[in-house]
Amino acid sequence: MVWKTLARHFISRPAAPRTADAAAVAALRKRLADAGDAKLGRSLAIRHVAAGSCNGCELELRATQNLIYDLTQYGLSFTPSPRHADILLITGVAARNMLVAVRQAREAMPDPVLVVAVGDCAVDGGVFKGSAAITGGADSILPVDLVIAGCPPTPAQIVEGLLALLEAHDTGPRRVKRVRE
Repeated sequence: MVWKTLARHFISRPAAPRTADAAAVAALRKRLADAGDAKLGRSLAIRHVAAGSCNGCELELRATQNLIYDLTQYGLSFTPSPRHADILLITGVAARNMLVAVRQAREAMPDPVLVVAVGDCAVDGGVFKGSAAITGGADSILPVDLVIAGCPPTPAQIVEGLLALLEAHDTGPRRVKRVRE
């Protein structure tokens, strides 16, 4: 059975390479660059905390740093230290054993802090909703400024969400925005 599968793959043509929609990527880059310069006037550091994640969202977060999306060229970067961060980005189900770690990361960050929940699990617990091992979504730990739904959300959705956060941050009042697929 394995030999038949291998033979079929060797004989068939290779799949066409996947490419991102160039127009969408260019539009995201322009909006992100304009928002970064006009709204912030400086770089924006993101501290990521996986609060009980399957690592699907983490893979997509890392894809935001590849050649297609490249957040660093617009002043958005991930930092290992919460003391240098402006955004706390939470992925995962908000497991009870991660409550203290998430709160400590938030307390170590200088104000103002923007909190982003990425992925369905961070939004409301996802498929694990109702489990005794979790508290629910990220909003059960901290007030959330932005929700980026998806299981996992695509890098384009994450970039669009961060741009929405930058635009919302400029207008003033705290409100939760929801970015959907």
